[in-house]
Amino acid sequence: MRKTVMLILAAALLFSGCANMSNTEQRVLSGGAMGAAGGALIGAAAGSAAIGAAAGGGAGLLGGYVYDQYQKSRGNP
Repeated sequence: MRKTVMLILAAALLFSGCANMSNTEQRVLSGGAMGAAGGALIGAAAGSAAIGAAAGGGAGLLGGYVYDQYQKSRGNP
């Protein structure tokens, strides 16, 4: 359990440092990483960190994309 959470956090840190990404890519990736980390924590408490991370990551990706579209509709790049 602890190893899974650490791997997810390491991956999030690795990808968060990517340069030359568009705002959409940054928001979607950030949402996915935060969702995966949160999902792993909740999943670990419920019995399966991996399933929680997968579900949280998917929800985070979608949330990041929706947030990006909202920001674009307000005129923010």
